[in-house]
Amino acid sequence: MNYRNANYNDIDAIAELHAESWREIYRGILSDSFLNKEVLSERRQAWEEILGKPLDNQLVFLVESKSSLCGFICASGAKHPQLGTLIDNLHINRNYKGQGLGTRLLSTVAQWSLKNFPKAGLYLEVLEENHLARSFYESLGATNVSENYWHSPCNTKVKEFLYAWKSPAQLTGNQ
Repeated sequence: MNYRNANYNDIDAIAELHAESWREIYRGILSDSFLNKEVLSERRQAWEEILGKPLDNQLVFLVESKSSLCGFICASGAKHPQLGTLIDNLHINRNYKGQGLGTRLLSTVAQWSLKNFPKAGLYLEVLEENHLARSFYESLGATNVSENYWHSPCNTKVKEFLYAWKSPAQLTGNQ
């Protein structure tokens, strides 16, 4: 496995994995029409913006095998004044789930956040119906601190929870 920072040339691979992940996880939550016909172009456009104009407080980090993208994580440092660094995306290819890649990517973001934004906590948003992700984050010490609604790209309103860690150190083993 190879771990590295993403660059502009990774847009297509990231968008494809992101779209496939949404098709798997959000089936029944987002419209079938959106997932079947629009999600790839919508995700490609989003990644074009993210990697085409990277922000100073942004990290997009990949894990790949010899021939394919296995997973990625995207974070925005010190995005929220109280909660800290936002983990905006974490997606693992279904063929690589259960191998510790998500935990390793979270640890990478936690270390990056501690180094660059030492006073910032760490948080993310996860859909209420995404029970596997919620269990995963809870197993790593995240706490559900609030709920809200996500206005999805297919114009639906979906309940989501905000999960937070008091310190990124909770994910690095250096508490």
